[in-house]
Amino acid sequence: MFDWENLRHFLAVGRAGTLSGAARALGVDHATVSRRLAALETQVQAVLVERLPRACRLTPTGLQVLEQAKAMEMAAFSIERLARGSQMGLKGRVSLSAPPVLATHFLAAHMVNFQAAYPGIQLSVSSEAGRVSLARGEADVALRMARPTEASSVARRIGRMPFALYASRHYPALREPKQWAFIAYEQRYGRLPLARWLREAAGTRPIHCELSDSNSHLIAVRSGAGVAALPCFLGDGDKTLVRLESPATSFCPDLWLVTHRDLKRAKSVRAVMDYWAETFLNDPQLGPAFGSP
Repeated sequence: MFDWENLRHFLAVGRAGTLSGAARALGVDHATVSRRLAALETQVQAVLVERLPRACRLTPTGLQVLEQAKAMEMAAFSIERLARGSQMGLKGRVSLSAPPVLATHFLAAHMVNFQAAYPGIQLSVSSEAGRVSLARGEADVALRMARPTEASSVARRIGRMPFALYASRHYPALREPKQWAFIAYEQRYGRLPLARWLREAAGTRPIHCELSDSNSHLIAVRSGAGVAALPCFLGDGDKTLVRLESPATSFCPDLWLVTHRDLKRAKSVRAVMDYWAETFLNDPQLGPAFGSP
């Protein structure tokens, strides 16, 4: 029988592509990853990873073992979810992943009401710009700006979040659209729908800076750094900003609450989803009845 810890470290190497990257992902040191990898190779009596100067490359055998290890990991997560789902009442910890702008400017503001409604549930909210894996247990519930595609997910549409262009009231080029400079998203987020919409809105006009999330964009646009795309519930509520004429096509993504199907019957997970679904649905700016910008 193989040591699961050795396989877990091998999985991290396969995903990160380097020993140091795997060490960071697992929160251990480089030597521990190297030792665990060597132990697994001894167990299987085969070389699984070619150690190159700046990277690790899986051998053909390593690629086969990686796929089997992934399947084992998914099975282990499934067992854990089923066990948790059968034991969870209206108490305990539930983790919720959400886009940073919603975690900071919406969820946090309603946390006191959640605590009053469910004093036995410890809600742990993480701000995630990227998509977390529910199958791998990275969150119990996820709030997303796109409809989930995973077959293992259970999703509920709870509203939508319109975006528009904003600038500071004191922005020098406020009334000269041809002179606008834009605050865009950094390149690693360039494929996100919002980032693409903003680039299309900018057209041939310059990009003065790139930032990673809407919270940073809000601070930059307040300072007069340029024009940014912000959620309307945030931009319209800021008296220092002006909503600008938007492009011909608007950007208004749906909001979805998602959990893994193994957790859908867990009472605490259902309570979290029901509470936030009702909170969004009743909000005049984020609920589904709110119009496009």
